[in-house]
Amino acid sequence: MNLAENNLSQATVHAANLDEDICVHIFTTSAVMLGVCMTVVGVLHVFIALRNVDTLGDDLLSINSMIYLCSCLCAYWALRTRRRQRNQLLERLADGLFLVGLIVSTGATGFITWAIAGQ
Repeated sequence: MNLAENNLSQATVHAANLDEDICVHIFTTSAVMLGVCMTVVGVLHVFIALRNVDTLGDDLLSINSMIYLCSCLCAYWALRTRRRQRNQLLERLADGLFLVGLIVSTGATGFITWAIAGQ
């Protein structure tokens, strides 16, 4: 094996390891964010009951928790699959869903902040 083939082989192995590392991080972080969404929805419902405020934030957080769950499940499936093509597809899907979840989290935070500030 010449030097160029060896470097290409090492780069491929490094990229596969990096993808797996990212997938593990998406899996764990999505699960944590799912728990955060559930906690904030619970706290928000207490606030809504005490202040008699209606906000779109709890609805967005509920949808957001489903997005994080889908991201978590895709990352888990990607970690468990042995087929490289399916693995790459699932990793991209988990990554995309995680980014959408972050965007929805930001929007929900804005709605909650404006609802509380308006009171």
